[in-house]
Order: sequence, then C-alpha cells, then structure tokens
Amino acid sequence: MLMRITRLLIAILGALLGLELGGKALYPVATRYLALGWPQEAQLLLFRILGAIVFGLILYLFSPGVIKRLGRFSAVVEGQMQRIPTHDIVISTVGLMVGLIIANLVGFALVGIPYVGPYLPIISNIVLGYLGLMLAHKKREELGTLLSFPGRSSRTARREQQYKILDTSVIIDGRIADVVRAGFLEGTLVVPTFVLEELRHIADSSETTRRNRGRRGLDVLQDLQKQLGAGVQILDKDYEDILEVDSKLIKLAQELNGKLVTTDYNLNKICGLHGVAVLNINELANSVKPVVLPGEEMVVHVMKEGKENNQGVAYLDDGTMIVVDNGRKYIGESLPVVVTSVLQTSAGRMIFARIR
Repeated sequence: MLMRITRLLIAILGALLGLELGGKALYPVATRYLALGWPQEAQLLLFRILGAIVFGLILYLFSPGVIKRLGRFSAVVEGQMQRIPTHDIVISTVGLMVGLIIANLVGFALVGIPYVGPYLPIISNIVLGYLGLMLAHKKREELGTLLSFPGRSSRTARREQQYKILDTSVIIDGRIADVVRAGFLEGTLVVPTFVLEELRHIADSSETTRRNRGRRGLDVLQDLQKQLGAGVQILDKDYEDILEVDSKLIKLAQELNGKLVTTDYNLNKICGLHGVAVLNINELANSVKPVVLPGEEMVVHVMKEGKENNQGVAYLDDGTMIVVDNGRKYIGESLPVVVTSVLQTSAGRMIFARIR
C-alpha cells in the first residue's frame, strides 16, 4: 500500500512538472511547425494536458527503481547519522544556521555590484555556510561546554553517559559483578530484551549444566541491579529481521554508540570488523595478572601430571597454569620452583618452571 501511494505521489509530481513544461516548452515549439487552427487558449491547454499525461506516466513507470535507490540512499545516510552523537548534530546545525545568517547579511551589501552582484549572495551562502558548519564541528567540545549540553560539560560526565551493552556470555560468567563492585566500570549497563530472552531459554533448559548457567546469569543481573546499585537498564528493543543474537548486539551497539561487554573471543573479533568498541573481561583478567619474570622463585602445589613426560601441573591463585618440569613425582606436594619462561596465549598466560 505504501509503495502504491508513493508511486501515485511521484506520478502527480511528474504531472505537475509536465503541466509547466507543456505550456512553456512544448507549446512554443509545436506552434512553429503545426498549424492546428485552434484558438490560442485551446492549444495551450492541449499541450499542457499532454505534457502532464506524458511526464506523469513516465515517472509512474520509473518510480519503483527510483524508490528503491532512494531507500538504499536513505538507509546509508541513516546508518551514518546514527553513529553521530545527537549533541554533535545540534551544534553543527547551529553553526550552519549562523553561517547562513551572516552570508545573507553580507549578500544584501554585495547584490548592488554591477554584473556579478546577483551571483555573489549564492557564493557567500555556500562559503560561509560551509565555514560555519565545519567550525562548529571542530569546536564542538568547547561549544558543548558553553551551551551546557547534558553530558558535554566535562569529560567525566561524558564517560558516565557511555552505554555498556552486556551480552549473554558476560552475564553468565559473573565476573562483571566483581568489576562493577570494584568501580572499574562506569556508565549505564544496558541489557536488551533479546539477551534476557536467551537467558530465560538457557535457564529453562532440560540439561542440568546449561540450566544452572542460565540461572546463575539471572542471579548476576539481580545482584547488579539490587545489591550493587549499578545503573542497569533493561532495553525493550529487538530486530525481527536479524536472527543471530550476536548480530543484534552489534546493531544495537552501533545505534547507541556504546561499547559491548563480552567474554566471547569470536564476538570480539567480529565487533572489530564492524568498528564496535569491545570490553573483554578475559582480556582484563589477563592484564591484571601478576607479572612473572624468568628467574623468579615461588612455591607451588603440584596437582596433576602434564601432557609431556614427567611434567607436573600447578596453578596460581588467579588460575594461571604452571608447568613444572620433572614435577610428576611430586603430585600432591608443595615445592619451590624457578620460572624458566612465560607464554602468553589467547586463552591466558602459561608459566614454565623447573624444580629449584
């Protein structure tokens, strides 16, 4: 229905255009070569009607292609505009308006110049309008503070308004509560309804392990919202045309200009391809682990045998694996070791050591 109405409006626009062209272009040309013998008013009316019919029919037939291209163009423009903060758009628009006002005042003084006077206001509108727009855009930080826009008065306030979008994996993981409790995560924590729906499905699973993980995620959300007093916002938004939850999260992060909080390694990589900022809890955990250098000594408790012959495996308090050479016979015992090397992998840090 909307397509038909749009095509009809385009056809009406073409008919109005043809009505003018028929009277001002077709009629003078046709009267030079055709002698109809009709009154001048009747000939003018005939060519105006013909112009309206021809142009209206042409635009009606070509309107589907025009509408499709306009739809693609508007989608691209909308996607780009959604990435720009609203306050930046407002400040840039104000700068453009100020530039146009100055251009029109200057244009009144220039219009009296012989020959080029009528064209100078057009040039001044283009030049000063562009300068006003670009100057306001480059000085948006200072102008935002001057105009006292919410969230622009200081860098701290701007960070506090930053949205952090939680995905299912980071909620189930639970360490997000410890990060918030320690005060290392600012801003509003956004949980979209499609993530809550996925958590509910996991919590209702017939598999015991999966069901426990889902219920743990719901408990973590309750802990964030009630006990820690974090700014958790349940966002009632979904994308019916997108099936995968990860794709929905990326779309939402682009619209809110926020950061995605996750523990999913693959989602982290995909977000990088889409230009979405990511806060990975696993990367944070690896970053805050104690730095261990070759040659340092420590006492470890060997818990199990390693993959290679005569190796023993121990763990630090933060979960870092220590592979002890010739430590297999000391399983269940604590012994001093010397660090020989440290290996950093995508899964975490591994320490290799020998018995002192």
